[in-house]
Amino acid sequence: MQRILTQILRPKQICRNYCKVKMSTSDYVLLNTGQKMPLIGLGTWKSRPDEVKTAILNALKSGYRHVDCATVYNNEAEIGDLFKEVVGVDKIVKREELFVTSKLWNNKHHPEDVEAACRKSLEDLKLTYLDLYLIHWPYAFQKGDNPFPVNPDGTIQYDYIDYKETWKAMEKLVEKGLVKAIGLSNFNSRQIDDVFAAATIKPSVLQVECHPYLAQNELIGHCQKLGLKVTAYSPLGSFNRTWKDTDEPVLLEDSGIKAIANKHGKSPAQVLLRWQVQRGVVAIPKSVNAERIAQNLQVFDFTLTEDEMKIIGSLNRNCRYIVPKLKVDDKFVPRDALHPHYPFHDPY
Repeated sequence: MQRILTQILRPKQICRNYCKVKMSTSDYVLLNTGQKMPLIGLGTWKSRPDEVKTAILNALKSGYRHVDCATVYNNEAEIGDLFKEVVGVDKIVKREELFVTSKLWNNKHHPEDVEAACRKSLEDLKLTYLDLYLIHWPYAFQKGDNPFPVNPDGTIQYDYIDYKETWKAMEKLVEKGLVKAIGLSNFNSRQIDDVFAAATIKPSVLQVECHPYLAQNELIGHCQKLGLKVTAYSPLGSFNRTWKDTDEPVLLEDSGIKAIANKHGKSPAQVLLRWQVQRGVVAIPKSVNAERIAQNLQVFDFTLTEDEMKIIGSLNRNCRYIVPKLKVDDKFVPRDALHPHYPFHDPY
């Protein structure tokens, strides 16, 4: 498993893969549905219910028009309360100007559960439609109301329904007008191809962990060939997880990133986000700090040079921060690695 998580690519391979990524010339990407998806959005994972409303309000006032949500974040009801106050005619933002994403959680993969799960998110968010709805993970948990059903020994109770069956139910959400676009999250290239081969309505977006230590160049190149846009979660790294290793590298403290930031008079976070949007990857940094929220949107007033883009791309070490883990004998081990639909055994 350590080899899978931290395998280091050779420099020539890094450069070759980097060159596959096309550059962006706008502040949005155009989805295969014709929708404009803003390149910077506000992530809401781990934003507590008592702080997420203020975070989104500050984001909207700063100019954000993209909010990333999910059922399992347990804060959609509070987000909906805020949306009710500020989204609509003669309010801070019109509904058609706002791009909202939510995600189907693992215990709702059976086709008969998908629409009800989507409608619950819509009810909580106080919206009549979602701009984008994603299958959060390719593997399923036991169906029911418990988002994390467990066995007596504390391990997860899995379900083995095929994600292609789930996808067919996702398509019906588009047909009913509940969502405008559908997509995938945490799927690997083989699983993406499976869905495309079976799909009547093609995925519009793939959301995955992506940052300079996990550049995802091969996966992004694969998605570009399919017309599939990529969203990077944890684009600044993820440094406040319960399963964090004490010796893992901290992306925001990387000396190379700091040097480029100093040259441009920007923060390391702004450089990391600029690297993503300059190569056409949507980024959804999470913050509840008003100043950082505003700064994270200020990435369209400078340009990284080609050499700087290559320097940042060369930092790739296939270091994956977001691997759900369990604590066993005082050590954290991957929680879902034995599920047949676990995505991270494949190279990309």
